Amino acid sequence: MSNSDSQINAIDALLPQTQCELCEYPGCRPYAKAIIEENAPLNRCLPGGVPTLRAIGKYLEKDTEHLEDDLKKITKAPSIVIIDESLCIGCTKCLPVCPTDAIIGRSKRMHTVIADACTGCELCIPACPMDCIDIHPIQAKTGEDAKTQQNIWRTRFDNHQTRDKRRSKDHRSKHQSMKKSGPKKTSLKARQDAIQAALARMQEKKKEL
Repeated sequence: MSNSDSQINAIDALLPQTQCELCEYPGCRPYAKAIIEENAPLNRCLPGGVPTLRAIGKYLEKDTEHLEDDLKKITKAPSIVIIDESLCIGCTKCLPVCPTDAIIGRSKRMHTVIADACTGCELCIPACPMDCIDIHPIQAKTGEDAKTQQNIWRTRFDNHQTRDKRRSKDHRSKHQSMKKSGPKKTSLKARQDAIQAALARMQEKKKEL
């Protein structure tokens, strides 16, 4: 293993493994790789917040104190998502975007979320055309419980990636070719605006029920 790979592994181990893309990289390990190979900013992990920033800074022997105040303002609190069963039509659009396959369901059948597998990434919210996915705050795990959870999320993410690659190889349709190239990258603000708009629409629907 090269020194670069060792450093990437070390940084990846410090990240929360939410695979949320809020850092604007497609997962925790790609962000770790960008930190080592591209000198990416150290304060891009919103779920990890200041503790993760400090841990990365300590490992790299870099001062991060000047980055803490701004990160505190945008740190993301722990959460999971919940699907409103009364609004779900089983369109399956949320399934491929979930990085840990935490959503289960079939076409035209109600979907549900596996709470322990959900990282709270919120990638499913703007993907849902029915605006039936809501955010539920949770208590953050600590110590060994947190490490165990992170390992589960990392494994599920790796398995999701492996299945995506396998499907891309097995199916050469236009749809799969588009998926392989990946969606257009959106800015953090644009994504957050889309999520807030979807949540607002959901609340309006609830008022009408």
